[in-house]
Amino acid sequence: MLPWRMAIVGLFYFCIRAGVTQYQTQALFPAVSKMKRGLTSVVSPTFHDSFDDVHLLFEILLTGIHFEASGELSVQDAELASLRKTRNLEVICEEIVPKKLSDVFRLISGLSHHVGHLHQEDFERTLLTLVYTAQVMVDSSAEHQRRMWAESFVSLYRAIKQDLTENN
Repeated sequence: MLPWRMAIVGLFYFCIRAGVTQYQTQALFPAVSKMKRGLTSVVSPTFHDSFDDVHLLFEILLTGIHFEASGELSVQDAELASLRKTRNLEVICEEIVPKKLSDVFRLISGLSHHVGHLHQEDFERTLLTLVYTAQVMVDSSAEHQRRMWAESFVSLYRAIKQDLTENN
């Protein structure tokens, strides 16, 4: 599982180095607009603002994260879990990342119709959705569910790859 996490964070790091063009797009993550209405202090949470944050995310993913059945994110390393920056990651993963398969496929549909590069926030959230789908896929006991989550994982991977390799 370790090389897998490294690949995901590597993709994330590459996107930040390449720079993501900021375009106004339709809401790929409807939960963000619900948060805006409910919480005035956290308008649009993002995890990273610098390369240090990217390295922190890489470290968090390497040490291990786990999504509970309730949707809560737990960071395996107590020291990393206690960081203030980790709270942003928890908010994103618990409140914004889609948890239902139908919501993930809605995201995939939105990504397939998206023109241009993703916003930095949308790329980050798509990447975290990819991490979530990988865990749910592995944890699924029913073969049918595992196949559906695997299909969503592959589609998210393709969307991320397309965003990184697009020449816009």
